Amino acid sequence: MAIAEITVVPVGTGSPSVSSFVVDTIKLAKSTGLKLEITSMGTNIEGPLEDILAVAQAMHQRCLSTGAERVFTSIKIDDRKDKPVTIEGKRARVVEGLKKK
Repeated sequence: MAIAEITVVPVGTGSPSVSSFVVDTIKLAKSTGLKLEITSMGTNIEGPLEDILAVAQAMHQRCLSTGAERVFTSIKIDDRKDKPVTIEGKRARVVEGLKKK
């Protein structure tokens, strides 16, 4: 399992607001059944790496096919082989670390 943070930024949409594109791409990602978490600056997706990359490509293409003239997509991937990694586990370790003096 891997975790990726995907940020899709449509450009050339005719409006400074891109929320309709963001909503559309997140609906697309949700339809895959992969675990995801929406953040203010991207979407975290958990699953097999090949599935995550396919979703990232679909999200990118969706913006182009629904009116964006240009799309910037950023992907950060955390893929560990020594132990399982989950969105919740990563967050819990940070929260626990913040509690320590």
